[in-house]
Amino acid sequence: MRRTDLTPAPSQRRDGETLSKLLPYFWQYRWRVGVALGFMVVAKLANVGVPLLLKQLVDGLSGAATNPAFVIPLGLLLAYGGLRLSTSLFTELRELIFAKATEGAARQVSLRVFRHLHELSLRFHLERQTGGMTRDIERGTRAVHALISYSLYSIVPTLIEVALVLTLLATQFDWAFAAITGAALTVYIAFTIGVTEWRTQYRRRLNELDSATHTQAIDSLLNYETVKYFGQEDFEARRYDAALEKLRRAQLKSQTTLSLLNTGQQAIIALALVAMLWRATEGVVAGRLSLGDLVMINAFMIQLYIPLNFLGVLYREIKQSLTDLDKMFTLLERPREVADAPDAPALQVTGGAVRFENVHFAYDPARPVLQGVSFEIPPGKKLAVVGPSGAGKSTLSRLLFRFYDVGSGRITIDGQDIRSVSQHSLRSSLGIVPQDAVLFNDTLAYNIGYAREGATLAQIEAAAQAAQLHGFVASTPQGYETRVGERGLKLSGGEKQRVAIARTLLKDPPILIFDEATSALDSHNERAIQAQLDAVGRNKTVLVIAHRLSTVVDADEILVLEHGRVVERGRHAELLAAEGAYARMWALQASEGRG
Repeated sequence: MRRTDLTPAPSQRRDGETLSKLLPYFWQYRWRVGVALGFMVVAKLANVGVPLLLKQLVDGLSGAATNPAFVIPLGLLLAYGGLRLSTSLFTELRELIFAKATEGAARQVSLRVFRHLHELSLRFHLERQTGGMTRDIERGTRAVHALISYSLYSIVPTLIEVALVLTLLATQFDWAFAAITGAALTVYIAFTIGVTEWRTQYRRRLNELDSATHTQAIDSLLNYETVKYFGQEDFEARRYDAALEKLRRAQLKSQTTLSLLNTGQQAIIALALVAMLWRATEGVVAGRLSLGDLVMINAFMIQLYIPLNFLGVLYREIKQSLTDLDKMFTLLERPREVADAPDAPALQVTGGAVRFENVHFAYDPARPVLQGVSFEIPPGKKLAVVGPSGAGKSTLSRLLFRFYDVGSGRITIDGQDIRSVSQHSLRSSLGIVPQDAVLFNDTLAYNIGYAREGATLAQIEAAAQAAQLHGFVASTPQGYETRVGERGLKLSGGEKQRVAIARTLLKDPPILIFDEATSALDSHNERAIQAQLDAVGRNKTVLVIAHRLSTVVDADEILVLEHGRVVERGRHAELLAAEGAYARMWALQASEGRG
């Protein structure tokens, strides 16, 4: 069976696989990576040189009391300051050079995910959880920065410094110093990784609850009016509080295990420091080591264990970043249910003839929606589809826009199967006024002009006038700069529908679909706009999906759809004379109108 973009996500991949998917995004910045790594090595060499100079200074000062001719080692002091400055300088240069690579990779990943989400089918977007999905994308984008920050800026420099220090300890002193340091580091890292791996289950649960809580809050706020209609503010607060309580418990468990990790790390560090200092102190007393050696060893240990003290946090964050990145890459790997064929040509509209040929379709295989629907709309003609709710009327427009592919049969425009042409060219040739117009949280001008990129204000105003919207816009204080609110909630249903009509008129495509285009308008505005729609539809192919039969009496052909099948077809007068399903619907609506 063909996978769709609702196929369950695969199980979590290995960290190496996730990281390998991120690396190609940095390939174009490879020279920056090389230069940044070079600066990092130089910074660590300078950092390791600081304790060596400190040893020379202490040993020199130790002989000052017995040597009256002692001269303050100005060169060593300047070199010490220079090394300190070099450490910070090359660290900042590393970050400056690599910043463009980090930001560029994060931008490319985010853009690719954004594009891919728009390429997924309507089925995916109808069933998605917006709050949780946006949280996953947000965390995934942050994970790109975190991985670079923690690995290139923390883990790798620390490993370089550890290698340099162990080499110096083994060559400058006896093997015991390097053995104690190496053993302590091994135990420290093993303990950190082991405990952090054990804690990962709690972190993953914490993230799941965080996404679920965020989803619940977003869903409740988006349905603000419904909550108010039914007075369910307290119910929503209780639901949210229950989610927050689960989140609190997960956070406490995560913090408890983190405290265990930190305590164990500090115990290992303390034992290693005691062992190293005991060995160094014994060497000083025996005369094998100088005070400068003791100071240098102590400085090395401090330089090593300060970054290692955060290893647990770094490892945990890297693991979490890889998990977050994996979730975002999982979104990228969701196959598209509706995809263009390789090298799909652009649709060539010569007349605009639309043809449905024995189309079968079901959102769910157990419940067919369309069963063998066939009809043709000749170029420049208007065809209307009427029928009860759930008959499959709006499904026709979704299939024509190719939000879904047909189960069997085919849909053609001027003889071209719409599955064989590019989706962009197909949708560029279609215009729709939907029953439920959803607007962007922007201005009226933006929402109308969205139909044609680069449209002038004069063109936007002309479309608004044709949609009987200009008068309303002129009455607002900010005119076309009036913001419509999220999903257009600041406008009435009729105003939103007129915005939808205006932007379709601005697009001016050869094929038009009116899906209950005037359902939210009053009778006066409906008659005015219906006349305008009729004028705009002249010489265009028009598909009208209607509930009110009075709006389709002039159609060239009317189809009556019931249970996914065409049960009647003909012109208005012919269908009335047939005294079938259409005539019964007409009589019912006429009696409702009289009532």
